[in-house]
Amino acid sequence: MKFRVERDVLADAVAWAARSLPARPPVPVLAGLMIDASGKSGGSLVLSSFDYEVSARVETAADISEPGVALVSGRLLADIARSLPARPVEIATDGAKVVVTCGSSRFTLLTLPVEDYPTLPEMPGASGSLRGDAFAAAVAQVAVAAGRDDTLPVLTGVRLEIEAEKITMAATDRYRLAVRDLAWTPEQAGLSAIALVPARTLSDTAKALASADKVTVALASGTTGIGGTGEGLVGFEGAGRRTTSRLLDGEFPKYRSLLPAESASVATVETAGLVESVRRVALVAERNTPIRLSFSGGEVTLEAGTGDEAQASESLDSTLTGDDISIAFNPTYLLDGLGALDTAYAELRFTASTRPAVLAGKDAADAKAGDDYRYLLMPVRLSG
Repeated sequence: MKFRVERDVLADAVAWAARSLPARPPVPVLAGLMIDASGKSGGSLVLSSFDYEVSARVETAADISEPGVALVSGRLLADIARSLPARPVEIATDGAKVVVTCGSSRFTLLTLPVEDYPTLPEMPGASGSLRGDAFAAAVAQVAVAAGRDDTLPVLTGVRLEIEAEKITMAATDRYRLAVRDLAWTPEQAGLSAIALVPARTLSDTAKALASADKVTVALASGTTGIGGTGEGLVGFEGAGRRTTSRLLDGEFPKYRSLLPAESASVATVETAGLVESVRRVALVAERNTPIRLSFSGGEVTLEAGTGDEAQASESLDSTLTGDDISIAFNPTYLLDGLGALDTAYAELRFTASTRPAVLAGKDAADAKAGDDYRYLLMPVRLSG
């Protein structure tokens, strides 16, 4: 095997393929990254990785002079590719080794047995598509609420609900819930599907495909009926890059019933100003200590710390419709929700100080809040 490729092209391709490599591979070959310069993909260079859960594959242009295939340490190759000078890179096999040459830099890598490497899963049939930037923005808004506790795997996923020309994404860790609706182009009319995708995989993939004009979403058969999850497979493809992931199994919480139908109070605050205020006041809040927001008249007062502790307070303008209310939140969770809004103003809807609040975005103080993104946040009960 011998081929020549531009340094930036190689670095980007290796970074994509190496992103799903396991930190502690159960068998040594799963730490490998497959370099396929066999010419089977129309003369393109194909780099891929697979850990039995997630696969990543990328095709890129290269000048292949001697076709071949090799398996090398993916993380090592990624580190090398990232550090090479901005010159063309030549990669060639030399017996049981792979030699990487770039200018005066030369690296020799040991190969792993290609015959022991598992076959990548086939990409499922396309279900529909959407723009990469819209996909990335929506996933970022929702994935922030997904759980990080692997002992509750169903909460570490993002639920995708597909109904005709709309996708609804939802994630929750029991303390907050994020829901995002967005339009897409289905491959067939009347398509209905549900899938629970690992949030970390979905987030990394969406971010990497943000610049793609078109991202294809593909669900394997068995996931295209309402309630279908489990052994299914989801795939994403765009700009010559492809990834597949096994779906999570389990019963996702019935989240729609958590979203209140009515509100006793509705407050509007400038998003950027509220974010800065929360950050400042939270400086005195110890770990997991809540921050209190008191809405009254034309302002909201933020407070943290009590008694002999360090204390902070700050007020800023807001508008309030309905009853005055004082409510406390985990500041990190509140900032996550505010950070997910892409609008100038935040609308906070309350039913009671002990009931969940809902954040939504609005472009102007007197505009109607959008319903395409909702972030529900559980309050913290204050003692005394």
